[in-house]
Amino acid sequence: MTQTSHQSSPFHHPSLTRAQSIWILAGAAVMLSLAMGMRQSQGLFMRPIGQDLGVSASDYAFALALQNIVWGVTQPFAGALVDRYGTRWTSIIGVLIYALGFILTAFATGPLQIMLGAGVLIGLALSCTSSGIAAKVAARVVRPERRSLAFGLVSAAGSIGTFFCAPLAQNVIVDYGWQIATFVFVGLAAVMLPAAFIGSRADAVPMDAQTGPTETLGQTLGEARRHGGYIVMAVAFFVCGLQLVFITTHLPTYLADCGVDPMVSGQALAVIGAFNVFGSWLFGWLGDRYPKRTLLGLIYLLRSFALAAYFMIPASQATTLLFAAVMGTLWLGVIPLVNGLVAQIFGIRFLATLTGIAFFSHQVGSFLGAWGGGVIYDLLGSYQLAWQLAASIGAAAGLMQLFMNDRPTPRMLAAAQAAE
Repeated sequence: MTQTSHQSSPFHHPSLTRAQSIWILAGAAVMLSLAMGMRQSQGLFMRPIGQDLGVSASDYAFALALQNIVWGVTQPFAGALVDRYGTRWTSIIGVLIYALGFILTAFATGPLQIMLGAGVLIGLALSCTSSGIAAKVAARVVRPERRSLAFGLVSAAGSIGTFFCAPLAQNVIVDYGWQIATFVFVGLAAVMLPAAFIGSRADAVPMDAQTGPTETLGQTLGEARRHGGYIVMAVAFFVCGLQLVFITTHLPTYLADCGVDPMVSGQALAVIGAFNVFGSWLFGWLGDRYPKRTLLGLIYLLRSFALAAYFMIPASQATTLLFAAVMGTLWLGVIPLVNGLVAQIFGIRFLATLTGIAFFSHQVGSFLGAWGGGVIYDLLGSYQLAWQLAASIGAAAGLMQLFMNDRPTPRMLAAAQAAE
């Protein structure tokens, strides 16, 4: 599809006005922004919670690892509920669970409460409030030829949360303590409620004009199981989770060990969030113009190179913020590309379910990135082996992704031919 055709094509679904589509997308973006911003700031709590409650690095890392695996296990089921019943009640219940998870964490007296609050409850909440829900909203309100850009725009707006939440949390922790910072996040969770309600207005948008032939969930799952490219994409997605959660969980401790001012941790996460806005938009825009599998492979390869380069040189404020800028540009650029590939191959009828299944692989990687990094640190006293593994596995995944099969299913090809 050429640049000219994109410019002349309407952006939004014909049943909506442009203002209505922007309003709905904004609601989904705010919900995603706060959900991801608070989640990616939780590494800042590791050291103060450890000092106050005597929770070891591996115990806190296990809580975040548990969060990620719960998120991954429950995401396909949350996606299936969204595909069947819509986004409204799923996302609203998710917001309430998010707030409950932070309340339990604030009153924690040991690792068990941390694991239940920051781990299980927030993991469950994320499956109901984050990228899978936002992608379904974007897919409903935007025309097929502009979906990759829409996924990128929602993801970009969602990235603002890290830019805002990380320095807020760091400052409140330093000035008032980690418990007060946790209650600040409870307040931010309350802001997610109206955003979830507004974004869920996408449920009323008809899908018949967008989805092609009717299919059942069982038929779609069978197509996914037989599609080698989908399997490769899901396996490669494992590395995305491993690398990103390793950074958000362990960068603050690594910088403290290197004698770098603790405020740099919050600054780095804020820079990641800021550059992620640009990166998400960029890769969403590129995904409508170039092969999504190629762009995904390049993201994984460039991330791995940046990870290796950063840990091979002495840490400082300058090198850390430069690393954060590079990683931020590559951070959530995978989301519009993965969502776009699933829509391209299978259509959007069961988009939330299929991306949820692929996301389980991502969260297995997140579990190992969080917990494995903590275990290696406790055993060896450094993160050297952890970053070496993260970089080498990422390079392998990038090469796999470059050569995946991204051909649509026979059902989708037949629908495209019938429409011509």
